[in-house]
Amino acid sequence: MITLGIESTAHTFGVAILKDKKFLCNLRDMYTTKSGGIIPSDAAKHHEQVADDMYETALEKAGISEKNINLIAYSNAPGLAPCLLRGRDFAKKLAKKLRVPLVPVNHCIAHLEIGEITGAKDPVLLYCSGANTQIIAYAAGKYRIFGETLDTGVGNFIDTFARYAGIGFPGGKEIEKLALQGKKLIELPYTVKGMDVAFAGMLTNLRQKLESKKYNLNDLCFSLQEYAFAMLIEVAERAMAHLGKKELLLGGGVVCNKRLQEMASIMCKERKARCFVPENEFLVDNAGMIAWLGAKMFKSGIQVDPEKSDINASQRTDDVNVTWK
Repeated sequence: MITLGIESTAHTFGVAILKDKKFLCNLRDMYTTKSGGIIPSDAAKHHEQVADDMYETALEKAGISEKNINLIAYSNAPGLAPCLLRGRDFAKKLAKKLRVPLVPVNHCIAHLEIGEITGAKDPVLLYCSGANTQIIAYAAGKYRIFGETLDTGVGNFIDTFARYAGIGFPGGKEIEKLALQGKKLIELPYTVKGMDVAFAGMLTNLRQKLESKKYNLNDLCFSLQEYAFAMLIEVAERAMAHLGKKELLLGGGVVCNKRLQEMASIMCKERKARCFVPENEFLVDNAGMIAWLGAKMFKSGIQVDPEKSDINASQRTDDVNVTWK
């Protein structure tokens, strides 16, 4: 079975082609800025502009005709509504043209399900992306959220600080580079409440320190990572202890950060647990994970009439009944 995946939840438009369990291609094109953050309407325009060319390129790279496509899966939730709609519209158009089934996929759950390619069996997922920061595990027919951010996602937190520092969007890669040059750990607010975390206090404090011009930017980036990632690893470890699980799976674009991966690996080693990290192409927003989960969902009988296909910009991970496991 050949599945076409479409990703469009936020800044990235992705097209992937999956043949059974082999990826023939996994393409992505990201909306970026030289300064400031993401503007949803502009990101949506970007998706609309690149969609057709990316689709044709994907077919060429995969070495197939569009007539070979058996199924289309698209990210319908959660995300930025203008961006989600562009992906839905493109998937709907192709499904009608090719007369193939259409499957709506929850983006957050796709990040967890793609972890299967690493060999993870029953992990706790530390999901760290722009808008989402959650500790997730499967229990009783759903992916349950055992902890999450109380304010902003860790990726948005990092990107906002990057904007204050005059760095363009997305800012995570540049923050990581600057952090490698940091030498001094500066005290910052550390907010963990049970299984939840919060970043607003740290962001305010970082902005104040940045504007005071008394602190080196490299040191601030280094300290941001040390404090924020320590918070994430603490709640992830607490969830593993609570659930009695011996596997930690990392997911989401923020996890491309090598320091976060290192901290997670150290924690798991100390617990005699295993840490799983997919390749970067499956950590960032990508259509491959949408195709992967869409194919599984279809095999369990899930599909939607293209004319009735929709989005759900605010759907939570634990709103979805997992009927395909």
